[in-house]
Amino acid sequence: MFFASDNWAGAHPAISERLFQESGRFASAYGSSDIDKKVEEAFCELFQREVAVFFVATGTAANSLALASLTRPGGVAFCHNEAHVTNDECGAPEFLSGGLRLVTVNGANGKIDPADLTARIGRFPPGAVHQGQPTAVTITQASEIGTVYSLNEIEAIANVTRARKLALHMDGARFANALVTLDGATAADMTWKRGVDILSFGGTKNGCWCAEALIYFDPDMARELPFLRKRSAQLFSKSRFIAAQFDAYLKGGLWLELARHANAMADSLRAGLSASNRARLAWDTVSNEVFAIVARDAARVAEEKGARFYEWPVPAETPDLLDESEMLIRLVTSFATEQPDVDNLLECLAG
Repeated sequence: MFFASDNWAGAHPAISERLFQESGRFASAYGSSDIDKKVEEAFCELFQREVAVFFVATGTAANSLALASLTRPGGVAFCHNEAHVTNDECGAPEFLSGGLRLVTVNGANGKIDPADLTARIGRFPPGAVHQGQPTAVTITQASEIGTVYSLNEIEAIANVTRARKLALHMDGARFANALVTLDGATAADMTWKRGVDILSFGGTKNGCWCAEALIYFDPDMARELPFLRKRSAQLFSKSRFIAAQFDAYLKGGLWLELARHANAMADSLRAGLSASNRARLAWDTVSNEVFAIVARDAARVAEEKGARFYEWPVPAETPDLLDESEMLIRLVTSFATEQPDVDNLLECLAG
């Protein structure tokens, strides 16, 4: 009953097999191999345009390097107040960018409110040397609390960034889980067609072993990225092993299949919690993250029976969410979650 994080899951067998195949041959290093080039072309096909692709090992590296590539002296980037980049990356975006500042923005359901974004950016008028220079906005898809931006919501934020000539970055650690919730939408629809400039495309949480990619929809924006990546120790000599994971991940739509399964397991979990008299959903989610309010004693019993999950901080916008006997927990499903895992967890929480 492992619901602490989709990072706890292993690698999908097809991806493990592809890594094994790659381990038995020689190939040129530092991103110049045939498999590196093949996967770069696969990303161009996936996004329906020429893109620049850079493989890295972690989502923190992808997000931080994306923002670093955009910053200027006195640079300021804007993110939601619950965003991973500001709460869970130990200052990496600021460190790797050489001093970028992150300014948080409010918004219901874990999503940036375009009106509040406009107001926050307005505090940094052009040429105001004491305040600094706005450079970028970053959004998280799916959000840190399991919600998903609609295509129109992404475009509304892009309209704000365009008005101030700022770049729009998307943290897509759970990109696939978000995409499959938007019926009929393509990867292009959810990114550059709605105004996204740079994407952190995550594979690790969805069945890969260690595979993240930075995607630039305008390759000219990535001119400095090779040097930033090298300086940040993210240029792997055997980068073909990241490429090999993506080769299997993208083949035949496996990445979408895995995300649909994880989301379906979360749907089952949501349904069970909604029917429970011992727990309840904290808010509506549609991806593979579920947030539940449970009695502290029930949570402890579940943990004693082998359930694994994280206690989660109450969002600032809902300070009265719990009473003293309750706790907020995060439950995350993955490609490896099975229905018996969900049933057993629900049974444990029911006492």
